[in-house]
Amino acid sequence: MESNFSPKRIAVLGHPKLMDALTEAKNISEYISAKGLVSKFGSLNDERLRKQVHTGEFDAVIAVGGDGTMLRASHLCAPHGIPVLGIYKGRLGFLFQVFDGGWKKMIDQLFLGEGWVESRMMLGAELTRAGEITGSWSALNDVVVSRGHILRPIHVEATVDGQYLTKYICDGVIASTATGSTAYALAAGGPVLPPELRNILLIPIAPHLSVDRAVVLSEGSTVSLTVLSDNTVMSIDGQIPINLTEDDIVSVHCGKYSAKFVRFGDPGYFYRNLTSHMNQNTLTGLPR
Repeated sequence: MESNFSPKRIAVLGHPKLMDALTEAKNISEYISAKGLVSKFGSLNDERLRKQVHTGEFDAVIAVGGDGTMLRASHLCAPHGIPVLGIYKGRLGFLFQVFDGGWKKMIDQLFLGEGWVESRMMLGAELTRAGEITGSWSALNDVVVSRGHILRPIHVEATVDGQYLTKYICDGVIASTATGSTAYALAAGGPVLPPELRNILLIPIAPHLSVDRAVVLSEGSTVSLTVLSDNTVMSIDGQIPINLTEDDIVSVHCGKYSAKFVRFGDPGYFYRNLTSHMNQNTLTGLPR
């Protein structure tokens, strides 16, 4: 944990399809600039600003939107070690502490050095086809191997560090971080892990006559999922699915990057957030 974090050059990025988020991003950036600090704002899709993040022109990014916006901002910033502060304008907000309308107080605290930086493990994933690695990705929440558009179970063999674990007959298998334990993994019946843990969760989705319990793996483990049926896809952090073929192998391990989030107060914020969200099922609000 990095304490007394007080950035001086800040990019404020809003959800590209939400005018509310873009308007708020502009207001936040102007508020920061009025305090004599460097700030630029724009859409999360703004290639000019994304390039400036890549070249190290900012020491923090403020992301305005929902959990999906935070995921995308984390993917942008993690390779460069840049912390992200999220301003919530979405449906869920598991990754947020700062909510719509309350950002001035938090930003003032940030300038006073009262923020701290939380580091969260990301996953690395590779797709091997016919003995060759054809793609690699990073994930903050999860890597999911699941059925495609045809409504029938898939068959997936799981090994851990080269040792056979089990064969799943199921709708899918989730390999999740502790961060992702409150996302799809939670919906599939997995445990909630504190965000600082560096474990990999392996959770089947709707298993049929298969192991139906979540397995918690250590940070150094590699889980390999071998596809044994057709109609199978892979998704990284809920993005557009990638079609898989029989005998493809999806390998998941601790990634080389860590996502960094700006936080305030004590680490107990996670449980306060968790309790408030678990006591309601929010169906209304803006898209992620």
